[in-house]
Amino acid sequence: MNAHRQERQRFYERIEEFWHDLHGMEYALWDVKKETPEAVYRIRSATERIGHILYKTAPLLRQLDDGTLLQLGFPPESLRFIRLHIIPLESVIARLDLVVTEEQVKLLEINADTPTFIKETFFVNGEVCKAWGLRNPNEGCEQQLREAVQEAVKSAFFSLGKRKTPNIVFASHGNHDEDRLTTLYLRELYGWNSQYMSLDQLRIVSEPIMENGEIIAERGLYDRDGEKIDVLYRQTYPIEHLVDDEDPITKEKVGQLLMRLVEEKELAVLNPPSAFLLQSKAVMALIWGLHEENHPFYTAEEHSWIHTYFLPTYLDEDVFLQQGMAYVKKPSFGREGDTVEIYEATGEKKAEDIHKTYKDALPVYQQFIELPETVIQTEQGEKDVRYMYGCFYVNGRVSAVGVRAGRQITDNESYFLPIGMDKEEEQ
Repeated sequence: MNAHRQERQRFYERIEEFWHDLHGMEYALWDVKKETPEAVYRIRSATERIGHILYKTAPLLRQLDDGTLLQLGFPPESLRFIRLHIIPLESVIARLDLVVTEEQVKLLEINADTPTFIKETFFVNGEVCKAWGLRNPNEGCEQQLREAVQEAVKSAFFSLGKRKTPNIVFASHGNHDEDRLTTLYLRELYGWNSQYMSLDQLRIVSEPIMENGEIIAERGLYDRDGEKIDVLYRQTYPIEHLVDDEDPITKEKVGQLLMRLVEEKELAVLNPPSAFLLQSKAVMALIWGLHEENHPFYTAEEHSWIHTYFLPTYLDEDVFLQQGMAYVKKPSFGREGDTVEIYEATGEKKAEDIHKTYKDALPVYQQFIELPETVIQTEQGEKDVRYMYGCFYVNGRVSAVGVRAGRQITDNESYFLPIGMDKEEEQ
């Protein structure tokens, strides 16, 4: 296996600012899953329809009262601003996680707020395809992403109604390679004047600072040079974490102060607050409930899409226990498989993720679906894994497709498995 290891390392070390190993473990595989154009088309077509349903539901969510939003698991601290619609789009970069078999395509969840797996699918996948002599299914998607980021930043800045040169800051936790390098990649795609900073380098001024009777600093978010920020691109900083963040010294709720600045148009953030509305997995329970009622909010065609692509999802497990069906318990807000539990039809727990970060979040219950299996080539040899597709929905349009391979509960130890198509299959 030494030859495979050397070949893998040699290839990935040429790709600048990429985390082919994560936490000291192999992450990006030197292997390719072959796809047909028909399979990729099926995934994109399903994503387009699912995205349409989710985006149609977003304005409905904005009309719900506070009590209903709380029942859907939204943090009380977020209610002030999650209805804000600062740009015409619900989310700039969203990723749908899908189970794809020969018979069906089913949505597991959407990450509309802070999806990762971006540089892998939009850039690295194409480099692997070139090296393997394959056609990249995501050709043209990086340019689409570039235009989407540029358009979103421009739209966010214009929403503030200011006439000046904007101060655009891309920010993440600086000590997390994947977050930092994903954010730097998006900044590079943006291509215009901007800065990257670690979140701990930013400072909030909650009340105007006066000196000799003059305002020397307005309310706002400031960069490390003391300049007021207009647009903050927070690709990997989830709102459910942000609303709880506090200054370790003053104990001020800095996350809530930051979102108040957004509310008062002193700052614009991307992804926008509206993306968080679609982040709760309880939204899928709402959609499924409206579908079961055959509610006229959705057309007959849309109901058929929900039936085809969505899994039965509820806020309790009673239906599954009554019908003797296996199900999954997930936190309404959760990431990387954290706190997910799988139950047998009898209600007996079959598997669970060891991490319990989201144990206090509202749980949702979704029909269990087996992830398909494949064999991958790793530095340690061949390995049997389960895999899941991620398909991006960028500025409301279907985009790049990627595969993560690992366990039934797809966690942060999953592999990135590149995908490619044979050139002779090009049509």
